[in-house]
Amino acid sequence: MKVTIAAIGKCKKNSPEAEIIKEYLKRSKWDVQIKEKDNSNQEDEAKFLNGAIPLGAKVIVLDERGENLKSAELAERIGNWLNNGCSEICFLIGGADGHLQETRDRADMVLSFGRLTLPHILMRAVLSEQIYRIQTILAGHPYHRE
Repeated sequence: MKVTIAAIGKCKKNSPEAEIIKEYLKRSKWDVQIKEKDNSNQEDEAKFLNGAIPLGAKVIVLDERGENLKSAELAERIGNWLNNGCSEICFLIGGADGHLQETRDRADMVLSFGRLTLPHILMRAVLSEQIYRIQTILAGHPYHRE
């Protein structure tokens, strides 16, 4: 599985968040790539995010208005995509003003990690852990416990 994380805001190389992201991506058996762009206006951010989506990838937009799923539920959805021939997923993390409606409309899934407002760099760290967790759930590994 190939995974792209397209995000607004750049992560500082040696920040604590960068270390967390690096650790979970190192554990991952999936090929995870991160594409990032500095904050700008919402239209430029949307253009970057939509342009970062690999051809044929399933798109998951992270947005506070999205579905709030348990990790096992998210793993089940992604597992179903895998079983139906999906080989690539792209997660989109917007800027401070969120996503334009056209970006949400483009999504195969709009996902919320809760109603809290998190810094975008921290969200990237949480997402990296969830990508690893999804793999362990699908593999039946004991990392995930409910």
